[in-house]
Amino acid sequence: MQESDLRKNVAELLIVRASGHAYDSQRQYPKWELSNSELKRLLKIGVGGVIFFGGTTNELEQRSKTIRSLSEKQLLLCADIEEGLGQRFQGGTWLAPPFAVGSIYRQEPERAISLAERYGICTGSQARRCGLNWVLAPVCDINNNPKNPVINLRAWGEDASTVADLTRAFNRGLSSQGVLSCAKHFPGHGDTSVDSHLELPVLQHDLKRLKEVELLPFKEVIASGADSVMTAHLLLPKIDPHNPATLSEKVISELLRKEVGFDGLLVTDALVMAAIAQRYGCGEAAVMAFHAGADLLMMPENPDEAIKAICEALLSGRIPLKRLEKALERREKALTKVNMFSPMLQKKDNSLSRFELESAEDQLLVDELINSSIEIRTEGNFAINNDGINLLRIDGIFPCPFLSSLAPALLIPEKLGYRTVVCHQLGVNPWQENPDEPLALDRFGDGTVFLQLFMRGNPFRGDSYKNEPWLAAIRQLQRHNRLSGLIVYGCPYLWKQFAAVLAPSIPYAYSPAQNSLAQERVLSSLVQEEKM
Repeated sequence: MQESDLRKNVAELLIVRASGHAYDSQRQYPKWELSNSELKRLLKIGVGGVIFFGGTTNELEQRSKTIRSLSEKQLLLCADIEEGLGQRFQGGTWLAPPFAVGSIYRQEPERAISLAERYGICTGSQARRCGLNWVLAPVCDINNNPKNPVINLRAWGEDASTVADLTRAFNRGLSSQGVLSCAKHFPGHGDTSVDSHLELPVLQHDLKRLKEVELLPFKEVIASGADSVMTAHLLLPKIDPHNPATLSEKVISELLRKEVGFDGLLVTDALVMAAIAQRYGCGEAAVMAFHAGADLLMMPENPDEAIKAICEALLSGRIPLKRLEKALERREKALTKVNMFSPMLQKKDNSLSRFELESAEDQLLVDELINSSIEIRTEGNFAINNDGINLLRIDGIFPCPFLSSLAPALLIPEKLGYRTVVCHQLGVNPWQENPDEPLALDRFGDGTVFLQLFMRGNPFRGDSYKNEPWLAAIRQLQRHNRLSGLIVYGCPYLWKQFAAVLAPSIPYAYSPAQNSLAQERVLSSLVQEEKM
């Protein structure tokens, strides 16, 4: 094989990140999202896939067409849309997090399984119609560690059987729409207390424990036809004391390929994540992952360096050429599966207007998930208050997709006379140096406080939201008779802590979903029930 051909073949294994927006100035994360000129150059040399983030669904559709036109090869076009297309792209359906379905499963398993399959259908249908052919879901991690800062609501449950049943159903629905699925993060990122975007988690589980717990959902989803698997950036010292799972032959070739029996497409988690990037050079990480058995390399920090390093490893004999041939074969097989669905589904799509991305079935699913997962108590008095403070806690505003100027979390309390104050790391700091009285109430003025906390596990946030003394603040507000109500959007573990200390007279609500519809549904229910 000539060196130029080798370079093109290796480039085909890379997935690079691009904005869903058309213009460079619109990129939300320019550190990771390639400029248009750089993206075009890499596609011309043979890079085989793109992961999108941001923009509207119409922009995504056009962007997908444009990018396809720049490549001589068929591309893998994907997105992290674990909660529906609307999680990343405005105009799509943004569903309640998978954990909400897991909560329903405890009481109504058959209904939850049906909801999970509909969840997959909704996600897959909208993704395909906007030009994607690969959805990076389902999350097969079991959130069996309440201190997990990054999986949390992304998981379908807290035990192996729940996660196995629901991810299998999701995968069935997704696959029916002609897009590829991706079971992640192998061999299981649920029992961690560290975010691999920021540092390397270490799990002390042995093979016996993994077989009994973490591997079960992966086995079930793979048996049901998962098209790809994504690795986790974590260290398992009792399996491989030297290499993180993404770079470990023992985890990939022996545990996943031989023990679990998966022979499909294997992709790394993003190689720019600190768990890998802070410990290995870009080229060496790419070589180690490919040598260990990964077929596709997600977001290497420097694509050119990754391509060069793998080519050198192949030419020197460090990695046999058959490793490249097998990876390309698996990639081609996955794309062939997508192509088999295209004629049938294209006919179905042509019967829909351009403005019908969200079907009536999708809307019903959104409503059912939110209505079934919210908790409300209104024994107390939530009423008009011209001196009240609507105190919101969010992670940040750059971007904050659930808190626009028209968000119900702002408008509904304001209609009742509450004045909004938003706390985040670049805005109002609500804290003072007093563990018993942590809220600096004098910064907000007089009046009762209606507290809305948007708190959930999110990549790159670490434990920041857990270190904020909101439990003490809730106690403080109650001692001073200044808490008029509480809503928590997101983390169920924090919600349970807060609810346990609330007086019966305090109206409260909880929603795992944070989007505008969840806000409207929760707030309207609180206000309406108080009026009755």
